[in-house]
Order: sequence, then structure tokens, then C-alpha cells
Amino acid sequence: MKILLVCAGGMSTSILMKKMETYWKEHDQKLDIKAVGLSEYQDVYTNYDIIMVGPQVSYRLKEIKEATNLPCDSIPSFDYAIANCPNIMKLAEKLYAQK
Repeated sequence: MKILLVCAGGMSTSILMKKMETYWKEHDQKLDIKAVGLSEYQDVYTNYDIIMVGPQVSYRLKEIKEATNLPCDSIPSFDYAIANCPNIMKLAEKLYAQK
């Protein structure tokens, strides 16, 4: 699964990305993940299966969906804040099933 994480500047999603990589590895799941800011996603989205956005940019979700035509959703605020990888993994799998 190839996941693109999008947030305002790519900083907070980079922290989440590291935790997700560790979690996926512990559960023997193959994961290719990258964190970018809003200004960068259009340059790289074609290399990914799904897009997950941070809650701080969820207001741009519709725009991102229309621009990329990829399965895309916002990570719930609480899960994002505490890096709840089991819940985030479930969301990623749900989105991937829509591909």
C-alpha cells in the first residue's frame, strides 16, 4: 500500500509517518508512505494509492479528491493527535479497498 499523507506543511505528518512505519512493520504489512505539505501533493500523488489528510487541512479534502481522483479521507483529529496507528490503519485499508 502506498500512502500519501498531506498536512499544512508536512511537519506533523512526518512525525505520524514514522510511527505508522513502525506500526506497519510490527504487523508485517508492506507500507510505502510519504508526508508532504499542501503545496506539494500535486507533484507526487500519481505515485500513491491513497491520500490521507491531517485534520488541520480537512477543509481542502474535496479539492484534493477532485484534483487527484484517488481514494482520500481525513484522519480523525483524536487519532491524528495521539498517532492511533490501529485506527489509522483501518482507515487506510478502507480507502485502499476503494481503489
